[in-house]
Amino acid sequence: MAKATKVTAVTELAEHFSTSSAAVLTEYRGLTVAQLKELRRTLGPTVTFAVVKNTLTKIAAKDAGVTGIDDLLVGPSAIAFVKGDAVEAAKSIKAFAKENAALVIKGGIMDGKVLSASDVQKIADLESREVLLSKLAGAMKAKQSQAAALFAAPLAKTARALGALQTKLESDPSAQAAAPAAVVEEAPAAPAAEDVVEVVAEVTTETEAVEAAVEETTEG
Repeated sequence: MAKATKVTAVTELAEHFSTSSAAVLTEYRGLTVAQLKELRRTLGPTVTFAVVKNTLTKIAAKDAGVTGIDDLLVGPSAIAFVKGDAVEAAKSIKAFAKENAALVIKGGIMDGKVLSASDVQKIADLESREVLLSKLAGAMKAKQSQAAALFAAPLAKTARALGALQTKLESDPSAQAAAPAAVVEEAPAAPAAEDVVEVVAEVTTETEAVEAAVEETTEG
């Protein structure tokens, strides 16, 4: 390989290392051109699967500030540079390796940390970003529904008690002296989800007090 070509190759590899969220190092010994083409198609446009020279890759990794992968650069090497979802890429590589034994996962790097082959396998077994986000959204929606239900019950109860008290006061002006003075305060900010139980307990206590006042004025 001519010197200029080597320099270009190192520059391109360093750029891949710098701009990728993850990289999976593999051995491709025995894969045909057709199989490599199929693998690239499977990985999609956010992953660049490049057959590399180990010596040039070590130089490029050093230039990009990537360390700890020299031991992985042994034998015929190819690297999947991931610019999209690392989990999805790992899943695709694992699935392809399962069907094509000639592709061997050697390890990788993600967020500046060197990964062993088993680490890459574990990442491949994780749920995808889309699935996790979907589950998170569902959990948040469920929490909101639970919070709304918790607040709705005691507030409705309080509203009924206050309504009964107002009716009593309107029908019997003398009962006004027995009614507790209303204290108007500025509404506080919405509580955090973890404070829901505490707030509900407070509201319930206030509700019981109002109902007791209603009973007293009714008996009077």
